[in-house]
Amino acid sequence: MTTGTELSGFTVGVTADRRAQEQTLLLERLGARVVRGPTIKTLPVVGADELRSVTESVIADPPDYLVANTGLGIRSWFGLAETWGRDQQLRRALSATRVAARGPKAAGAVGIAGLEVWWRAENEQLAAVGERLVAEGVAGRRVAVQLHGDDRQPLTELLRAAGAVVLEVRVYRWTLPDDPGPARRLIDLCCSGAVDAVTFTAGPALRNLFRLAEEAERREELVGALNGPVTAACIGPVCAATAAEEGVRGVVVPDRWRLGSLVGALAVALGAGRRRFVVGGHELVVQGSVAVVDGQLARLTDRERGVLACLARQPGATVGRAALLHEVWNDPKADPHVLEATVARLRSKLGPAGDAIETAVRRGYRLSLPDPPAITA
Repeated sequence: MTTGTELSGFTVGVTADRRAQEQTLLLERLGARVVRGPTIKTLPVVGADELRSVTESVIADPPDYLVANTGLGIRSWFGLAETWGRDQQLRRALSATRVAARGPKAAGAVGIAGLEVWWRAENEQLAAVGERLVAEGVAGRRVAVQLHGDDRQPLTELLRAAGAVVLEVRVYRWTLPDDPGPARRLIDLCCSGAVDAVTFTAGPALRNLFRLAEEAERREELVGALNGPVTAACIGPVCAATAAEEGVRGVVVPDRWRLGSLVGALAVALGAGRRRFVVGGHELVVQGSVAVVDGQLARLTDRERGVLACLARQPGATVGRAALLHEVWNDPKADPHVLEATVARLRSKLGPAGDAIETAVRRGYRLSLPDPPAITA
């Protein structure tokens, strides 16, 4: 595969709300087909009375510390303060406050707001911010915490337990999308193996996917899919920890917790699953929903892809009809003629390599390879 087509044939589900278009473009530039199934929606706080009240409290009695959690949150807070005509007062009030930033985006937003960052977590994790503040000694100190949109706020609990007076700065919140239909469709595609990977850029997005799956009584199926043929990719370790809480192991996590790095790490992971065979003197590459024979690309339907994937997993071994019908059609008692028709179309699409799919009379089919087989990853 050449640059720009590394993910050709692979289908990737995107659960993000914000920056979903950017992620989609990155994946599509690598040749992937993208299925959008947002599981999260970012909303401003309902009514700004609570936030304005907290802002006035900060102005009247500046906190000793401010936790800048997200770039979006800090930018939005100062933007709202400007609409109230209080941004200059807020900036002056926080000028002597020690500002701890969770990561570079939050730190950048702090700088744009005209403030200085006192400390930044190198690992970009909120838990590290909490550890540093507790080590500093926050008993009796006022600590303003710009919250993320989740209902779970372990940092505020930690700080209060350490004796801090915590001011919660809630700028936005995360909810389920207005239309959960695309997310439910993504769950169906995962469970049927029709997608190769799903990306997550926030822990709540992952939790919401499983919440929807549980409502549809498909939770265990989804766990099995994400621990099996469907690769789960998380933007960072906090998101990966959420996946582990839901029972998903072995997720892809990039070294740098950025969108581009996430897409790059996923491309490497999916590329590792690419299979190359030499059959009848012809090169056959199996990659997602495409098969490449001697450099010629053939796009496969979901059924054709499923049959070829089953045979490619056990090259040289006969796969029974019932097993193929169960895995690809989810019905071992389905009419075997649909399997025969699918195999016929698959052989045709594989052209000169099609003869490698052999019929084991009255038993099933096998992908016949030379002895010894020529297989490369």
